[in-house]
Parts: sequence; structure tokens; C-alpha cells
Amino acid sequence: MVLFKYLMLLGGAGMIAAAIALLSRDVYFLSQHKRSSANSDTPAQPAPTTHWRGAFALALLAWGPMLIAMGIVVVPSGMAGVRVSQTSGTEPGTLYPGAHFVTPVAESVVLFDTRDQLFTTGAVEDGKAASTKPSTKNELLNVQSKEGLSLGLAITIRYRLDAKHLAYIQANLPQPIEREIVPPVVASAWRELVPNYTVREVFATRREEIRQKAANVITQKLAADGIIVKEVMLRDIQLPPEYAKGLEDLLLKEQQNDQMSVDTEIQQKQVRIAELQAEATKAQQVKQAEGEAQVRVLQAKGEADAMQYTLPLKQKQIEETKLEAEARKEATVQSAEANATATVKNAEAMAQAKVIDSKAEMERRKLLAEAEAERIRLTSAADAERMRNEGAILKQNPLLINKIVAEKLSDKLQIMMVPADGKFFFANDVLKSMNMANRGSEAEQAEEK
Repeated sequence: MVLFKYLMLLGGAGMIAAAIALLSRDVYFLSQHKRSSANSDTPAQPAPTTHWRGAFALALLAWGPMLIAMGIVVVPSGMAGVRVSQTSGTEPGTLYPGAHFVTPVAESVVLFDTRDQLFTTGAVEDGKAASTKPSTKNELLNVQSKEGLSLGLAITIRYRLDAKHLAYIQANLPQPIEREIVPPVVASAWRELVPNYTVREVFATRREEIRQKAANVITQKLAADGIIVKEVMLRDIQLPPEYAKGLEDLLLKEQQNDQMSVDTEIQQKQVRIAELQAEATKAQQVKQAEGEAQVRVLQAKGEADAMQYTLPLKQKQIEETKLEAEARKEATVQSAEANATATVKNAEAMAQAKVIDSKAEMERRKLLAEAEAERIRLTSAADAERMRNEGAILKQNPLLINKIVAEKLSDKLQIMMVPADGKFFFANDVLKSMNMANRGSEAEQAEEK
């Protein structure tokens, strides 16, 4: 809405500027025509037309958007306003924050701050004095007590204007409110109330009661004028110098009296503590003496009773010693016999163990020999069978002898070339040795059977 208002104002101003520019243009052309007519001998040209009506109409039209813009009023946040008519005065109703339309020229809007405000005594207590001579330091509100002594009160009032009663405030109350209404009402309320109390009551005993009564009076008086009081604070009280000095002396004497009372009580307690300690020491010594006497009596009785039983106890001790010696001797003999018996048994056990070990060793060797013989027999039988098979194969294929010999020999084999008609003299010798080995193995098998 604010943008629209400014656009209307700019539009009206632009139209007025256009009208002025149009008239300036016509005047310029007219002056040029007059100059050319005066300096030329030729027949005069017709004068240029002047657009007086168009410029006037444009100027009249410019007032339209300007009047519309003047009729738009924007109330800022935290404030409120009332309409004031030029014919009927203040109109009822409140304009809250936002855009509002009023009658241009005929109506205006008066704005009021509806946020919380603070009034501190001394700074603006007298509105006229404060307006003519601003104070840089807050002065205290001077009131008189019941004794006629002057007190300085530091008071702070937190209040705000009631938005519903702004029309009444504008029409009936002097302006500004924070200088013309609030300071006198606050000062009169405290100055009417404090004289009913003494300085001691105002300063200490009934301070909160006085503050509460003053707050009620101020709230009622200002509420009638459309001012809402939220809090009344009594921050400080300045006592008269003479009273403050006397009160300080009185407090000092009271403190000294209290200190003396405390010291007296401490001394009395110390005396009582000393008496109690002496009584406790005395009772402790008596009890200790009685205990020592009883201990001595008991010791004497114990020694007398012990003397009666000393000889029988000595005799019993001697007999017990003899019995213990005999028991140790018997135990020594029995221990020696048991050790000898155990040694014999251990020797017998070790001999039997060695016999059993030797038998087991012989049996083991016998089994190993039988196993070795069986292995040799099986190996020889397998070798004989293998050699028979190889002999049969070689008889069928004599050329395999060269292959077998080459496989058995090492890698550094020297090859000999023999004629083909040598009749395989090397193969014949090998076959003969194989036949002889086979016959020997068969004979051994026959003998074993």
C-alpha cells in the first residue's frame, strides 16, 4: 500500500511536470515565430497554436492520483491513530497498524505510541520545566514523612496508552501525555500517601505496603484517562542526612550491644565448658584409681591361687615330658621299621619291573625279527615274480633290454654301437643271470616250506 501511495504521488507529479513542459514548449515556439516575423520581409507565417487547454486539463488530472495518495495513511507497527476532521473535530474509532483511507485535505491522522513506556521520577516530574530545560540526571521525588522529614524516592512507572481510548485522549487531554498527565498524577499519589507513615515505616517495616497502595492509586487515576499502568517500582529511598546519621549511630550501637551480648554468652559458655572439663577430669581420675586398685587386688588373688597349683602342675609337666619322650622313641623305632620294610618292597618291585621289562624287550625283538623275516620273504617272492614276468617279456621283445639298461644307468651314458648280427650277447648274459636268480629264489622257497 505504501508503494501504491508513492506511485500515485509520482504519477501526479509527472503529469504536472508534463503540463509545464508542454506550456514551455509552446512559449518557446511562439517566441521563435515572433523573432522570425520581425526580422523577415516576407509575409508572416501563421502563429503556432498554444495548448493552454491541454496543459490545464493535464494539471487538473494530476490532482486525481495525488488526492488518492493523500488519502492513504499507513500506521506503523507499535502505534495507533485517530481521525481528526477539519469540520467535526476528533472522530470516534481507532486506526490500528496498517493502511487506512481518509478523506483527503478534510481529515488528518494523529499517531500515538501504544508500546510500553517508562516514567522515572525526577527527569520529567514537572513537564514544563523538563520541556524548557532538559535534565541530564534523574532527580528523586521529594516527599515528606509523618515526622516532617524530607525523603527522596526513586520511582519507575511502566505504562502504555489504551488504544480503545485514543479518541478521548486526543479530544480531552493535554499533549503530550507522558509530560502533562503522568508526572503530576504519580507525584500527587506519593505525596498524599507517604505523610501517613514514619520514616522507619517507609524505609523498612511497611515499604511494600506503601508501594502497593501507591500503585493502586496511580492505576485508578490514570485508568480514567485511558492509560494502563502495568507496574509501579520503588527502586530506592534516600533518607534525610540527619536521620541517616542518627540511624547509622543507632545501628552501630545496636551492633555493639549485640556484639557485647555475644561476647558475654561466649564467656559464659567458656566458663561452663571449663567446669565441665574439671568435673570430667575428676571423675576420670577417680575411676582410674578405683580401676587400678581393683586390678592390684585381682593380681594378688591370682598369684595366691597360682601358688596353690604350682607344684601339681610341675609334676604333671614332668610326667608329660617323660611320656612325650617315650612316645617319640617308640615313634622313631616304628618309623625306622616302616622305612626298612618300604625299602625292601621298593627293591622287590623294581626287580619285578626290570624282569617284566626284559621279557617285554625280548618279546618285542622276537616280533620285530619275525616281521623282518616275513617282509624279506614277501619282498623276495615279489622280486622273483617280477623278474619272471620281465624275463618272459624280454624273451618276447629282446629290444626292451636296451631301454631298461638306459633307464637304470646315469645321465652320463656312453652309447656303443654294435652290429646287428652280434646275436645280442649282452641280452643273453642278462637273461642267464635272471634265470639263475629265479632258480635260487625257488630253491629258498622250497626249503622254507
